[in-house]
Amino acid sequence: MFLKFRNILALVLVLFAFSTCVEQSRSASVYNNGRFQAPIRDLETIQTEGKLRVVVDYNFTNYFVYRGKPMGFKYEMLRKLAQDLKVKLEFTVSNDMEETIVGLETGRFDLAAKNLTVTSERETRVDFTRPIFQTRQVLVQRNQLAFSKGSDGFVGDVYGLDGKSLVLQKNTVFIGHLKRLEMETGIKVGQIDESTAGMEQLVSMVSSGEIDFTVCDEYVAKLYAKRFSNLDISVVLSDPQDIAWAVRENASQFRDYLNQWLEEYTASESFSLLQNRYYHSARSVNRVRSDYHSSSQGRISPYDEIIKREAASKNWDWRLISAIAFQESQFDPAATSWAGASGLMQLMPETANAFGVTDINDPEENIRAGIRLLSWLDSQLKGDIQDENERLKFVLASYNVGLGHVKDAQRLAGKYGKDPFRWKNNVDEYLLKKSQTSFYTDPVVKWGYARGIEPYEFVNIVLNNYGHYKNVIPE
Repeated sequence: MFLKFRNILALVLVLFAFSTCVEQSRSASVYNNGRFQAPIRDLETIQTEGKLRVVVDYNFTNYFVYRGKPMGFKYEMLRKLAQDLKVKLEFTVSNDMEETIVGLETGRFDLAAKNLTVTSERETRVDFTRPIFQTRQVLVQRNQLAFSKGSDGFVGDVYGLDGKSLVLQKNTVFIGHLKRLEMETGIKVGQIDESTAGMEQLVSMVSSGEIDFTVCDEYVAKLYAKRFSNLDISVVLSDPQDIAWAVRENASQFRDYLNQWLEEYTASESFSLLQNRYYHSARSVNRVRSDYHSSSQGRISPYDEIIKREAASKNWDWRLISAIAFQESQFDPAATSWAGASGLMQLMPETANAFGVTDINDPEENIRAGIRLLSWLDSQLKGDIQDENERLKFVLASYNVGLGHVKDAQRLAGKYGKDPFRWKNNVDEYLLKKSQTSFYTDPVVKWGYARGIEPYEFVNIVLNNYGHYKNVIPE
């Protein structure tokens, strides 16, 4: 009897494991009529939870990192939306359209803040917002001068696509539209290869000659043409089409809120300035051409190689160290704080001396000592806080304000009924309260007054930037 029960249990576990492999978030979904249906997650749920889960595509205008700072047209729009909703943003990057739509269907994402072409097929699966703008599809190819000498490969109009092979982004409307174009014009495209590469990567491959043709939306093609001077985007393949964001079907309250918000925001001066900043100004082109634009070389700062080497020696993610250095000094090796901290990692003189630093403004010495300090703090906290992600918050706070003040906050949390080994809504609350007389004079406090807002914000900002770095910068 026990053996039979064990076999049934094993079968159940195997089936459960299979279902979670299909889509991690589907564990909370119901499969009905051939589709996954997640519990309704609408405006009220988002605001109550205080988190907006957004999927975006990574490219050089919408979402990227420049000199350590997260930036982008969509990024700034979404920050404004989250501010108005009074929630925090949780970003996921995906250039896969099917993953995006399935993520909405299963409740993994609340919002797909991408430039989605509104199609009847997609409308059967998700709800679209009001159109944000319109665009046309264009052929992206090298210009006539850039094609090999004597080549007849350049396409001058739609009919020139006859017999040509194209590489298109997988699961996009471009594929279906080309099929319709064949029917309407009588041409026969030679071959269409679907690629999981992002649009930016495909355009770069066209420019370098690795592939000859791809298709993208005209508004972004114009930006790519500024970046890659050998491109031609003159062949238009479609009429203007509506571009919108998408939410899960039946999230009607959130969709209605977004429609109202988009109507007001896109008519504002702030939106016009944002468009100019990312689509029309000369700075946007110069920014993209910089080595420190994440879509270019994947570099964050001039000190990447030092940070990578020193971080690897102590088993830290170099992107985390970069996020700390950016917040501490904006990558200025001569930076000095009002408290006397110096260098890229803002070391106090006594800390620098303890770790054998001879020149506190030397980038290599400063970074090495900062990483050694992080490792020491981690070792001091490891015994009590086993989970490394949870412990990291304590380490960062200690790096900013000192281990003694963090230990004080832990003792206060324990005394007043909170968990001294959990950061959010527990120890962070009492670190904030260490600026109040009744708390910094409490008998369990050994290190006195602390301006707790600084380490509190330091932890949040560093982890936020680190998350963005992980989204767009290779490990």
